[in-house]
Order: sequence, then C-alpha cells, then structure tokens
Amino acid sequence: MLKLFQYNWQVREDWFTWCEDVPEEELLKKRTGGVGSILYTLFHIVDVEYSWILSLKGEPEPEEPPFEAYASLARVKEFSKLCHKEVKPFVISWTSEIESQTLSETNSSGETINFKYGEIMRHVIAHEIHHIGQLSVWSRELGKEPVTANLIGRGLFD
Repeated sequence: MLKLFQYNWQVREDWFTWCEDVPEEELLKKRTGGVGSILYTLFHIVDVEYSWILSLKGEPEPEEPPFEAYASLARVKEFSKLCHKEVKPFVISWTSEIESQTLSETNSSGETINFKYGEIMRHVIAHEIHHIGQLSVWSRELGKEPVTANLIGRGLFD
C-alpha cells in the first residue's frame, strides 16, 4: 500500500510542476466534470487524504478549509506540504494488524457506519487516481501533454 501512496505523492508533485506553465486563470477556470477547476481538484485531493488519515489516527476531522484561502498554486502546494507532514508517518507505519480495525462514522441521517481501515486507505488511493484522470482530460483540452500516470519507471521499486 505504501508504494501506491508514494506513487500518488509523486504524481501530485508532477501535477504541481505541470501547473507552473499554466496561467492562473486557466488553473481556476470552472471546467466540465470533476469537482470544478484544476487547482480546486488538487486542493480537494489533498484535503480528502488529510481528512481520512486524521480520522484513522483518531484525531478530529477539521472542517474543510475554504478553497478561497488557498486559491493559488503556491498556496495549494503549501497546503499539500503541511498535510503531507501528518499523513506520511501514518502511511509509513501501516501494518497488517491495522488493516481490519474499524472506524465508526455517523452519517447525516444519524446512522453509524463502520469502515475497515484498509478499505479507507484503498479508497484514498483510488480517489486521487480518479481525480488525476480528470486532470489528464483537462490538460488535453488545454493542448498540453498530461503528467504520465505510469507507475512503471518511477523508481518506486528500486
């Protein structure tokens, strides 16, 4: 599982680099599909990963910060770095014993829903990959080559 998180973190950094050559108005432009804009999508990816990992750590999930406070590439990158400092140690310390632990959440109807930690971790991985696909579509709409989604050749298994 660690390798897939490392893959996502590498790809995310590649997207941040990709964004450096795109005018900010394009990064903030509302797009069809996904969660809105390129920059908001990157912000959303970080926020979801951070929120779930905090929950798994038993820490209170913060309210989603307003995107307006982070609506620049530099601020989203800084938000990512800050969240990563808390996320990475938890991911690195993952063991098979944690896999089947249960997290109980209360939904908006007041019902308690139980999730296995392993299920949440895989959801976080898949969530980012899903949104990276959307970024790839938008990059082609801008006439730019997307970041490669290839896991092979990233040095993760060296």
